[in-house]
Amino acid sequence: MRYADGLIIVDKPAGLTSHDVVARLRRLTGTRRVGHGGTLDPMATGVLIAGVGKATRLLGHLALAEKEYQATIRLGQATSTADAEGEVISGAPGGQRGQGGGDPRVPAGQGRYPARPGTPGRDRQVVLHLVRAARRRRSAGCRCDGDLLQWHLIRALARDLGEALGVGGHVTVLRRTRAGPYDLGMAHALDQLETELSLIPLARAAADAFPSRQLTGDEARRLSHGGRLPGGTGRPGPEAAFAPDGTLIALVEEKDGQTRPVVVFVP
Repeated sequence: MRYADGLIIVDKPAGLTSHDVVARLRRLTGTRRVGHGGTLDPMATGVLIAGVGKATRLLGHLALAEKEYQATIRLGQATSTADAEGEVISGAPGGQRGQGGGDPRVPAGQGRYPARPGTPGRDRQVVLHLVRAARRRRSAGCRCDGDLLQWHLIRALARDLGEALGVGGHVTVLRRTRAGPYDLGMAHALDQLETELSLIPLARAAADAFPSRQLTGDEARRLSHGGRLPGGTGRPGPEAAFAPDGTLIALVEEKDGQTRPVVVFVP
């Protein structure tokens, strides 16, 4: 199958690394020019953005930092890694109550993470919105990869919640439900992609993600050779620049009164 340039939104299964998914997509598309826009741990499932062909150059410019996860935390058992892949290091009997004799509740001051109260030894789901916490860690000087940092925060939440309740806790299931504007409703399982390769064409992906700028034929030729144009719209951030025939020429940005190409997609 000859590949086309574009994005594939994958619903990653558990047990595969992000690189495993890329390897599958390389086989399906017939090209090695496949990359992904954010690592998912092997135990995690959900939204993984992959770029094919020229779209691999688009991945680094997409707004994918804000992600949402659905996690299941097991209270009543702590592991060495704060997830299901670690060694069990402590645990409370399944019927034991939290401190104070009643059912454990989320301690005061920790409502930033909306968690369902439950009994130790039971799995409970929480929905995590981690972008603010991740940004705070980055502003404090953390140079961690964004996705690894968010996974660290999720495991830390499970560990700290279990410790606060006096029973231990760890993550048993993690599912990414959204990455930037892409959610599970747009994602396809690998088995589905084996049957029909569903791909968002490069031009449409760029038009969906960035403001569009229409070029004249002369402007398109200049940008395709890395040239600059006089300042245009004055809008902050990248714009997707299109030739008169709809071809995506480049992502551009304005600086010092000129329009400069950030990445060029045509020869």
